[in-house]
Amino acid sequence: MASNSKGWFNIESLGGTMPETQFFEGDSAFSFLGLTRTQRLYGFGGCVIAGFVLSLLGSILLFVGQLSTFAVLYAIGTVISLAGTGFLLGFMKQFQLMFKPVRVVATIVFIASIVLVFIGAYVIRSDVLCIIFVIIEYLAYLWYTLSYIPYARAAVLKVFGM
Repeated sequence: MASNSKGWFNIESLGGTMPETQFFEGDSAFSFLGLTRTQRLYGFGGCVIAGFVLSLLGSILLFVGQLSTFAVLYAIGTVISLAGTGFLLGFMKQFQLMFKPVRVVATIVFIASIVLVFIGAYVIRSDVLCIIFVIIEYLAYLWYTLSYIPYARAAVLKVFGM
């Protein structure tokens, strides 16, 4: 296979940038490693998958009654997933984007729900509250993610008649 092959996975040949986020442009948190765009995308994907697996394992433990192990695995999974964005834009750029006015509420709800999962697991010791906080976290993350797609939030609100 030629090194300059064209195809969907040949991210090196992509031109232009995505609006506002400018994925792959400038320094990422891992630029010191000298990673190519493709390698950075794989790093991001690997972090998202690893975070999902840890969160899923934690969720399984929640249903077995292991609240404290659930909280730890779930939080680590979430943090690893977020750390993956360092491969794409860098931690500082991600932090700046998270607190833009268009997504600050979703960011605060997302971070608060992670803290509330720990409170639900360690202080209140309620698996039902942990599940509620996890659902809130996923909804906040979805709303946060939709803020990067033009008109996505408006479309979702329109579908739900709001």
